[in-house]
Amino acid sequence: MEILNASLVDWSRAQFALTAAYHWLFVPLTLGLGIIMSVMETLYVRTGKEEWKRAAKFWMTLFGVNFAIGVATGLILEFEFGTNWSNYSWFVGDIFGAPLAIEGVLAFFMEATFISIMFFGWKRVSKKFHLTSTWLTVLGATISSLWILVANAWMQYPAGSAFNAATARAEMTDFWSVLFSPVAMNKFFHTVISAWVLGSIFVIGVSSWFLLRKRQTDFALKSIKIAAIFGLGSSILLLTTGHGSAYHVAQRQPMKLAVMEGLYDGQKKADLLAIGILKSGKTYNDGSDPFVFKIPVPIPGLLSWMGHDDCDAFVPGIRDIIEGGYTQNDGTEALSFVEKQSRGKQSIRALADYRTATEEDAKKEAETRLLKDYAYFGYGYVEKAEDMIPNVPLVFYSFHIMVILGGYFIVLFIVVLAYRKKFENIRWLQRVALWSIPLAYIAGQAGWVVAEVGRQPWAIQDVLPVNAAVSDISAGSVQLTFFIFLALFTTLLVAEIRIMTRQIKKGPEAETV
Repeated sequence: MEILNASLVDWSRAQFALTAAYHWLFVPLTLGLGIIMSVMETLYVRTGKEEWKRAAKFWMTLFGVNFAIGVATGLILEFEFGTNWSNYSWFVGDIFGAPLAIEGVLAFFMEATFISIMFFGWKRVSKKFHLTSTWLTVLGATISSLWILVANAWMQYPAGSAFNAATARAEMTDFWSVLFSPVAMNKFFHTVISAWVLGSIFVIGVSSWFLLRKRQTDFALKSIKIAAIFGLGSSILLLTTGHGSAYHVAQRQPMKLAVMEGLYDGQKKADLLAIGILKSGKTYNDGSDPFVFKIPVPIPGLLSWMGHDDCDAFVPGIRDIIEGGYTQNDGTEALSFVEKQSRGKQSIRALADYRTATEEDAKKEAETRLLKDYAYFGYGYVEKAEDMIPNVPLVFYSFHIMVILGGYFIVLFIVVLAYRKKFENIRWLQRVALWSIPLAYIAGQAGWVVAEVGRQPWAIQDVLPVNAAVSDISAGSVQLTFFIFLALFTTLLVAEIRIMTRQIKKGPEAETV
């Protein structure tokens, strides 16, 4: 497996990041808005009140515009695994392809089947059948996200798989371990619930726009009430899944947790930072304070508790993880990067010996050596210790922006509910709600930066670094397609904003299906 030049790796990563970032502008609104419009249609079917039908149809129109463009960017994202990351796709195709295939056959089929009834069946099917189609469309979109997030979670924690020396590929050994790994389940719920929060913020913000212009007051207030209740409940659930995310990161990706908190030297009773500013030029082993200033959360040992369910637990820092020597959760001593790199190279050499061996005994001996050190296989492709450290400022600030905004959304939902009877007359709160819409998108993007940049240099944790995962193509071709995609996605985004803005200005009474 040849290591390719840095410019190709960087441009391939940039193109994939670009596509994923644009795609995630559309997906969370689909998931969040879908639940809210389904609840409104449920209220219409139960009460027979036409205002709930008008509200459901209005939000359904925005859902449809967003859904269509989200599908387009998602398809391109999956194609990039074959074009830009062919080594990765070949190495793990047996595992990674399964959830994506299921997503295409099952979930996408559900969405395609019922979305047409949802949009065009208002006068053609019964109320209850139409309601069922609406819920099944949203369920299909959610199931679609499940399989994609299972595939992503496997990259973070490659459970249910084993390396086959004969094929030199990772192969699935237990489908259910891949599907129900604790990382996959927590990632699914955390991601989907965060989308519910974004959808709630969007509905409250757009409804506030109507109130600011003294239009559709009854529709706006009803929408705000449902979205605020749903958003507050979702935010509380998000705290639980957020703790689960921190725990799994601490157990399986300790470097990511250390970078999230700018923790260079490990600590017992480690504190969680509320806010901080990092010094520039910091190296992992220079012994200097990494912060210009910092303010910890006033709960001693909170980071230790988040990562290990124990306020007294030791949380390794960046230096500890590279130099090793600390006691891990299983009681063993952590190896240094140099030791892991040495074992990884031994495993790679053993694979080469296996593939060139002609006698069966030699093959078995080489395979034994290969599997003995396979846990460190990927380290053999990492050149130096510094390559093990993700971009600390990017991950650190993204994590804290995400957390701060999450707390802000909880406060916003509480305030909106507390003043729901007076909300129509509180102009400043309406403006705050409206301008909170972009903040919800920023929080979502920041979460993915933490998840994906935080696990670098790994395409698959501890198994395959990104420099060994890219396709053997020219960097120039990736640069060209990067700018083509940038122009294409930006055009799609502008088109979506214009279409949705036009629909919002028309209001619910103008909607016909």
